[in-house]
Amino acid sequence: MKNFYSNGKLLLTGEYLVLDGAKALAVPTKYGQDLEISLIKEPQLIWGSFTEEKECWFEAVFDLPKLRLVSCTFNSTKEGSAEFIAETLLEILEEARKMNPEFLSTSQGYVVKTELTFPRNWGLGTSSTLINSIAAWAKVDAFKLLWNSFKGSGYDIACAQNNHPIFYQIQQQNPIVSKADFNPPFKENLFFVHLNKKQDSKDGIAKFRETNNNFTSEIKRISELSEAFLLATTIKEFNKLVVEHEQIISNIIKLKPVKEKLFPDYFGEIKSLGAWGGDFVLVTGTKETPAYFKNKGFDTILTYSEMIL
Repeated sequence: MKNFYSNGKLLLTGEYLVLDGAKALAVPTKYGQDLEISLIKEPQLIWGSFTEEKECWFEAVFDLPKLRLVSCTFNSTKEGSAEFIAETLLEILEEARKMNPEFLSTSQGYVVKTELTFPRNWGLGTSSTLINSIAAWAKVDAFKLLWNSFKGSGYDIACAQNNHPIFYQIQQQNPIVSKADFNPPFKENLFFVHLNKKQDSKDGIAKFRETNNNFTSEIKRISELSEAFLLATTIKEFNKLVVEHEQIISNIIKLKPVKEKLFPDYFGEIKSLGAWGGDFVLVTGTKETPAYFKNKGFDTILTYSEMIL
C-alpha cells in the first residue's frame, strides 16, 4: 500500500497577477487530502473519493492498461455529473501517463481511495491536492501535470508540497518557490471567513484574461506588497496593506472589494483570497469578529492558528 498526502492552500496576495509574474504570498493549510493506493490482481483501476465525513461522493472503474472508463457514480445533485468528473480524472491520469509511460501500464490493478480533511465547498484545493498526489504516485512533475491538464498559476501545487508559508512567482514559465517568514505577531487578529459559496477559479482566470491589458506597474506594486506583508508589525500597518492590495485588484478586474460589496459596516479589513467572489476571505479584527459574521449568516470562521499549517 502507498500513501500520499497534499496540503490545502490559500493565496494571501497576488491573486490574478501571479499568472503574469507577480510575486505572491501563499500559505499551506492544516487541511488537505490523502491518496491511498492498494494493489489488486484484476487489471482495473477502482477509484473512490471520500469526504471529510468518510462518505463516498464519487466512484469510478477504469479498465487497465487501456485506461477506459467502465462505470462511474456521483453522489450529489450539484457541481456537474459523474461523467464530467470521471472525464476530468481520466484526463489527469492520461496526462500523467504521457509524462511517464510506465504509469498504470502494468497487468495488475489498483484500488485508489482519496479522502479530504475539509468540506469540498471550502475551496482549499480539492483539485490541486489530487493532482499533486497523483504526480507523486506517477513520479512526474506536479507543476507540469497541472499545466498540461488544468490551468492556473501553480501556487496551489507549491503549497501542497510545503509545510510553511511561501513566496511564489512564475519566471520564464517556471515556478519559483521560496520560503516566506510570514509569522505575524498579530495572528490573534486574523480570521478566515467562508462566504458560503464556492468560486470556480477557472472562471475567475478566464475573466481576468479577458482584460488583455498590460499591468506592469501593478505587478511590481503587488510584488512589493507581498513582501511588505512579512514586515508589518502591527495590525494597523497590515490593514493599510490589505486596503491597497484590494484596491489594485479591484481596479483591474472591475469588481468591488468584498468589504465594500458585502460588509461595508465591518470595523476591520477584509481581503479576498484567490478568485474573487467566494471561498474564504482573510479578515482582520478582534474577539468581536466571529459574532459580527455569524450575525450576518456566515458561520464558518477559523482563526489563523486553526487554519494555517
